[in-house]
Amino acid sequence: MKPDQNKILLSIAYLPTAEYFYYLMKADTIYIEQFETYPKQTYRNRCIIYSEKGEMPLIIPVTKPDGNHTKIKDVLILNREKWYLNHWRAIEAAYLASPYFLYYRDELELFYTGQHENLFRFNLKLLNTLFKLTGINPNIKLTRNFVKKPRELYDLRYAITPKKTATLNHFPEYIQVFSDRHGFIPNLSIIDALFNLGPDTMDYLERVAT
Repeated sequence: MKPDQNKILLSIAYLPTAEYFYYLMKADTIYIEQFETYPKQTYRNRCIIYSEKGEMPLIIPVTKPDGNHTKIKDVLILNREKWYLNHWRAIEAAYLASPYFLYYRDELELFYTGQHENLFRFNLKLLNTLFKLTGINPNIKLTRNFVKKPRELYDLRYAITPKKTATLNHFPEYIQVFSDRHGFIPNLSIIDALFNLGPDTMDYLERVAT
């Protein structure tokens, strides 16, 4: 049986990429994995924004209560470094001059005013806010167990990652805050498109990969 590309299996992600949001918009049903063991150096606890120096990773520090056997749903956030303040300062510095930053700022800044305990729940709440801001309304379901090779789902859990080339090969250019310094940088965190394109973000995602 071939996987159904209208039913997609994704990992949870922090301020996910345009690629991730493209699949969220296109699929009939999205399953988000919550029982995998936590892998390092992925979008599960990091995103990439466009700063004055170019690509800038923002990484949430985490701890694994059960070591290498910790499920993604049980990963905890380390708050002693006040990462949330640093992330918001970086986002504000990167996008204050963008056309729509002030329009969306208040709803996103709420996530960076204090501590959060659980990475999965934090990312899921942030995703729901991003759905509202972009106008995307995906049918989201959480997995009930871990399946290494699902037969009926289009599995992208380990395909959308900073270590690999995007699964999509076309990201139309748009004006970014620092385009004059570093040119167009594709497939950043969705907030890059949101702050620069505003209500046209969904239309942009429709043109991705076409």
